[in-house]
Amino acid sequence: MPQLEHIEAIEKRLWNAADMLRANSNYASNEYFLPVMGLVFLRHAYSRFLGVRDTIASNLPRRGGKARLLSKEDFSQKSAIFLQPKAQFDTLVALTDSDDRARAIIEAMESIEGDYDNLRGVLPKSEYQELDNSVLGQLLRTLNPDELKRVSGDVFGRIYEYFLTQFADQKAHDGGEFFTPVSLIANVLEPQGGTVLDPACGSGGMFVQSARFVERRHENPAEKLTFRGLEKNATTIRLAKMNLAVHGLEGNIQKAITYYEDPHEMVGKADFVMANPPFNVDEIDADKVKSDPRLPFGLPGVNKKDKVSNGNYIWISYFYSYLGEAGRAGFVMSSQASSSGRDEAKVRRKLIETGDVDLMIAIRSNFFYTRTVPCELWFLNRAKSESHRDKVLMIDARNIYRKVTRKIFDFSPEQEQNILAIVWLYRGQTDKYLDQVAGYCSRMLTEGAGCFAARDYKGNQVEPLFLFIVLIDMLFNYLQLFLKTLPKDDVHTDALREFDGALPVFRADVESFKNAITDQQTTWAKQKTSNGELNN
Repeated sequence: MPQLEHIEAIEKRLWNAADMLRANSNYASNEYFLPVMGLVFLRHAYSRFLGVRDTIASNLPRRGGKARLLSKEDFSQKSAIFLQPKAQFDTLVALTDSDDRARAIIEAMESIEGDYDNLRGVLPKSEYQELDNSVLGQLLRTLNPDELKRVSGDVFGRIYEYFLTQFADQKAHDGGEFFTPVSLIANVLEPQGGTVLDPACGSGGMFVQSARFVERRHENPAEKLTFRGLEKNATTIRLAKMNLAVHGLEGNIQKAITYYEDPHEMVGKADFVMANPPFNVDEIDADKVKSDPRLPFGLPGVNKKDKVSNGNYIWISYFYSYLGEAGRAGFVMSSQASSSGRDEAKVRRKLIETGDVDLMIAIRSNFFYTRTVPCELWFLNRAKSESHRDKVLMIDARNIYRKVTRKIFDFSPEQEQNILAIVWLYRGQTDKYLDQVAGYCSRMLTEGAGCFAARDYKGNQVEPLFLFIVLIDMLFNYLQLFLKTLPKDDVHTDALREFDGALPVFRADVESFKNAITDQQTTWAKQKTSNGELNN
């Protein structure tokens, strides 16, 4: 994905700008965190706003030749947030040193809160009054580079997550879990509609991933999904609501310590549970949780301090207990949870005996900004087919990854789709697998044809492979004068002889490739893709 190539440099550039704010203000790290994230929120929201505005405007009903005004409902249907002119980032960037930037930013935030009740009291406002006007101007300009105007929302999500993690590293808050880049959980769960619960929701990344799954089905996630979350950190809840709003979503996120509290009272009610909880916590008060109805398999073990020895199976038990009769869960878990012994093994055995453990996927380290250790993705399904009740699909994906930066890995779209193909075949969803294979075949032919007919950056039609041959000929002609100055039997002669022999072969191969693509396109146009007919 080309737009990920420079993401590390963009992240660092933006972070340096944010750090500049700390150096030029009286704020400590836990105080300048929200003002910076508020501006990142505005920039992210503006990108999504611009991404759908023209499409929305072109489809507005007209009366007397005039279209009605844009509304927030138009943008919610496109999973974006409506921004009044005063809240659009270009307006803020255009302010001069003679303008009161802090007041303008506050008014921008107030306009958004006025349009969205769920954001009232959430967005940072008064914090900007303490910041120098020129420093705010520099920060606004730095958050608006040309590179960011050309990239997609996925890249903005990654930048948003990077900022959260950088602040966590500087102890800007207490290390709550953040947006996760792995969409695999949502794509395995397939949350087509219903209530999605995240008992450790951090900044709401799992909700966003669920919404994206619904969007790919060309449906409105705001209509299909209901989001419920628990988070112990008040600042992180504000971030979660901002993150949801950027994507045109709302959620009921309650402040709670999930180990001891269940304000949503969701036991047995959730259609989907998704989470990326803290691992290996050993400070849970055993006496407070021993009678909790969310522990259907009992306590996983208590140490000499009357603390739960390891909180992993507290989380796993809670996730299971929240599921309705046909509920499904997907969550990130420490790799040691699948092999831990003693009392944890007893809980694991009881869980497996329910027949509701669906599949597990092992992934390598550094798949999350907030996690450097190897993890496993667990999936539970209360409505597994009888043929699978005594089976668990286990996928070792530790050697499947794409290196995004020096510190972060993820799955490429193709790698994720190939893992999903294994899941589909296990579930008997053959049609999905065949559609994917057919898609790969079609894409291969399209990309092959693109070698002979494409558009350059000016929009002109070009023939890349033939153009390459022309350029090779031009380069060779330019080299002739230099080559004539060299002795006939010098070291270059063998390479030159090999080149002279290879070029005609390459020309012939290009022509053969073009003919093959043309023939295969003709064949593919007649190809059926049902099982047994997708061949050759």
